[in-house]
Amino acid sequence: MKKNLIKGAFTIKKVPFPWERAICAGISSAVPVLIGLLFGNFQYGLIAGIGGFSYLYVWNEPYPQRAKKIFFVALGLAVSNGLGILTAPSPFVFAVILGLIGAVGTFIFGALKIPGPASIFFVIVFAMTSASHVDPTLVPLRAGLVFLGGAFAWLVAMAGWFLHPHGPEIKSVKRIYLELAALIDSVGTEQFNDAREKTVLALNDANSTLLAGYVSWKSSTIFKQLYLLKEQANSILLDILEMAAEGRTNLPPAVGETVQALAHSLDRKKSEPMKILQPKETDQAVDRLFSKIYDADAIMNEPISRINQDLKITKPTLISIFLDAFDKNSIVFLSSLKYGIVLMIAAMIAFGFNFNRSYWIPVSCGAVMLGSTIIATFHRAIQRAIGTIVGIIIASIILSIQPAGIWVALFILFLGGITELFMVRNYAFAVMFITPNSLMMAESTTQIHNLSYFATARITDILIGAIIGLIGVLLVGRRSASSRLPHLIAKTIRSQSQLFFKLHSEQKNGSSYDGSRERNKMRTNLINLRTVYTTALGEIPNHKKKLEYLSPAIFSMEQLEYLLELSSKDSNRPVLSDEILAQFLLVFETMAKSVEQHDLVTKKKVPEIEGYSKLQKEIISLQEALKLVRDQVNVALK
Repeated sequence: MKKNLIKGAFTIKKVPFPWERAICAGISSAVPVLIGLLFGNFQYGLIAGIGGFSYLYVWNEPYPQRAKKIFFVALGLAVSNGLGILTAPSPFVFAVILGLIGAVGTFIFGALKIPGPASIFFVIVFAMTSASHVDPTLVPLRAGLVFLGGAFAWLVAMAGWFLHPHGPEIKSVKRIYLELAALIDSVGTEQFNDAREKTVLALNDANSTLLAGYVSWKSSTIFKQLYLLKEQANSILLDILEMAAEGRTNLPPAVGETVQALAHSLDRKKSEPMKILQPKETDQAVDRLFSKIYDADAIMNEPISRINQDLKITKPTLISIFLDAFDKNSIVFLSSLKYGIVLMIAAMIAFGFNFNRSYWIPVSCGAVMLGSTIIATFHRAIQRAIGTIVGIIIASIILSIQPAGIWVALFILFLGGITELFMVRNYAFAVMFITPNSLMMAESTTQIHNLSYFATARITDILIGAIIGLIGVLLVGRRSASSRLPHLIAKTIRSQSQLFFKLHSEQKNGSSYDGSRERNKMRTNLINLRTVYTTALGEIPNHKKKLEYLSPAIFSMEQLEYLLELSSKDSNRPVLSDEILAQFLLVFETMAKSVEQHDLVTKKKVPEIEGYSKLQKEIISLQEALKLVRDQVNVALK
């Protein structure tokens, strides 16, 4: 166990190096320092360089969302810097505010499902001010410099808009069609379920990306085409699932090859027409599927004047998203609370024992706690410790020679870029470079006379912070995730039952529930369930075998969510009688109660729904998956 734990911390992920991201990250931090040098104020350049951390929050999101996100990140870093200067004279207030910044940042990034470093750089920027002893009257100047550095990072982040304004959206829709092609090729094989899960995941990701890139007052023709292509992919997927459910063991190779060609044509010029293959053997179902593929090709090649559909797109409001996440059973809320409390304690310990440059303790604690599971937190602690020791040695050597301003800027450029290159491969290697980079920005104007004392103090602080973070996670969340799984599974099933009832009960014909409370509640519950399940797999100790039995049931609930969302968009969905609705509600409630009370799932008859056989079959599959979970767990416990 110990050997595997340490080995896992140094596993190198086989993913491509993000060269563009690395170069841009280095430029964002180094150029403000160079500008400061040009204007004769190196210190101001270093402060502005802190705002360059804003670029580290760039992901593969659409540019409209990126513009808003990076702006608010830059503003948040500036506010964090200003608050740090104002509260630095009072260690207790400083520790409380630090915990609040960590908790609020973690909550916002978690509720909005924004990938990346979450609140850690807000924590770093705030914590660094504790050692600066700056006159509070300089808050507007220093916070303004951080914001200017963030504004430069914003310009770097938005530069790609001029060449590929819809690059992220095109990439997400292309992925759908590539997954559809793989799904078509997997019909009748053991890989079909995995391919189906990847396709639904790609559809959900593309839907999120397109919603993020949607601007209600200005939708370009390309955006409309991409959105219609995403909708057409839904229709193609339903046909594939229908044919698979009817027992078809394969589809003509030409179908998959055509869909793959369609995917690759998305990022080509229109002058390069797509080659549509014709299957040698066909039937009515295959012809219908090809007809939909032709329609997708037509959407891509329609003249601009023909693409004039008004898209009916609804997005949940920020208030509703935050209210859904602000729940006692929400993993986002509980994780944020835990993060803030442990961070606050780390800061109080650091200031209470008067450590030299004590801000490194809460910073290290916060970085370690970014691990999504306890095992991941162990890995972070090991990576942080080893990487920091190497990084501090590098930084100590560089700082001991008192490099000139231009060399500091070049070191920041190099170290910032290298950090981002290795971040995707292994955190330990990234820390070897992010540590000297952070120290260069924080300590470049500090006269270091005792190299060994400086290095020892930094290593001590960071090791103490890592230990506090690890202890905090173990004490607060050691078994909290797995204990909440039964409740969350039951809650998710009930929210799906509520949406099913609203969609198929007596109602005004053609009504849409794209923005309904029931639909948003189902989405939130399923996201919480998947997050808690992943966290439970990383608990120590864990019943991995027992937890793995739940995977088919969670997968079935995700498929059911997908089918219910499609049903919500269908204005011709059937209205069911009270008797049939009552039977469906009984099926859902029986499953929820059985999971909640750890009882054996009693299989109930699931009525047929004309034109919605896939929905009926998925509910049956969920019943069987939950029954299988109970049977296998009983066998495993004997």
